[in-house]
Amino acid sequence: MIGRLRGVLLEKRAPFLLLDVQGVGYELEAPLSTFYVLPAMGAEVILYTHLVVRDDAHLLYAFASEKERGLFRSLIRVNGVGAKLGLGILSGIEAESFTRCVQEGDTVSLTRLPGVGKKTAERLIVEMRDRLLDMPESGVAGMRPDRVDGSTLGTVAEAVSALVALGYKPNEASRAVRRLDTEALTTEEIIRQALQRML
Repeated sequence: MIGRLRGVLLEKRAPFLLLDVQGVGYELEAPLSTFYVLPAMGAEVILYTHLVVRDDAHLLYAFASEKERGLFRSLIRVNGVGAKLGLGILSGIEAESFTRCVQEGDTVSLTRLPGVGKKTAERLIVEMRDRLLDMPESGVAGMRPDRVDGSTLGTVAEAVSALVALGYKPNEASRAVRRLDTEALTTEEIIRQALQRML
């Protein structure tokens, strides 16, 4: 099992990353919560990982903290929640807000996440309530968001593409992004603000 990687960030196009670890390029998939705290490309970063082995692929998921990875691992053990939906949940809601929704039985907020219907929300609440008590408390250390230069058109297109990859419909994603003043925003900031409008 690959549990942690330390290397140079070569590419980041939500939800995908490319990390150079001593000459080996690892392709990773990460939630937007991790994208928000990634350093600029070319910088060194440490990411916690989870490997999923399927018949047709080996998929490596990356997280900014052990807590985030622990939450992902708990999510994918819930009946009906796979890795893609797990990433969508982590991308659409902060860990603290998710925990509060589960503890308060707030199915309404959970059903606003892409791919989460009423039954899935109810299962999340029932199955995650006890698991959340065992979550590691370590937060995100040594990373901060950096502004990345790029054309507004490029950042808008990337943001819409990332939202679609998370499970939102293309017209829904485009509409949410169009409502924003994207002139001085990075891709990550556009995604974050669009998600806030959709939830």
